[in-house]
Amino acid sequence: MKLQTLDDLLHDQLKDLYSAEAQILKALQRMIRKVSTESLRQALEAHRLETRGQVERLRKAAKMLGFRLTGKKCKAMDGLIKEGKEAMKMKGDPEILDAALIAIAQRIEHYEISAYGTARTLAELLGQPEVVELLQQTLNEEAATDQKLTAIASRDIYPNVKTSMEEEEAVPSGAGQETVTTVS
Repeated sequence: MKLQTLDDLLHDQLKDLYSAEAQILKALQRMIRKVSTESLRQALEAHRLETRGQVERLRKAAKMLGFRLTGKKCKAMDGLIKEGKEAMKMKGDPEILDAALIAIAQRIEHYEISAYGTARTLAELLGQPEVVELLQQTLNEEAATDQKLTAIASRDIYPNVKTSMEEEEAVPSGAGQETVTTVS
């Protein structure tokens, strides 16, 4: 695809977002099955449903602009999802693993916030207020999801896990050390 106008760039950005959202829908299913914290499971399930609506808004925007959303794979999202798959294969404390999934999910949200913000600005510059409105709605949802993930981590996960410093404090002083007694 040649990029010769801002219209071309907007179309390219929307195709990228469409690919990203399609990849996210698949990944969310796997993540939901892996989490152990109920509030995180519920938030991911709600976002999965929300993502379906975001895909529909992208389709609507493309229809308004007169182009199809096919022909592009979002490589950035592919990489983020590969990182998520690595995290889901890890073993360990279930709450720490949930914290790792939140970290990945927030990276994904931050990518989407950036991409939707760029697309919305392009639509604004091109005088497409209906498209701007659709993209802003999704941008608002992505930002809210990011905030919700931070709240879940801070409220439901981080307070329940030990840090390495707490692990060290749990070992009694002198434990594991050999005591040498000298007699004079």
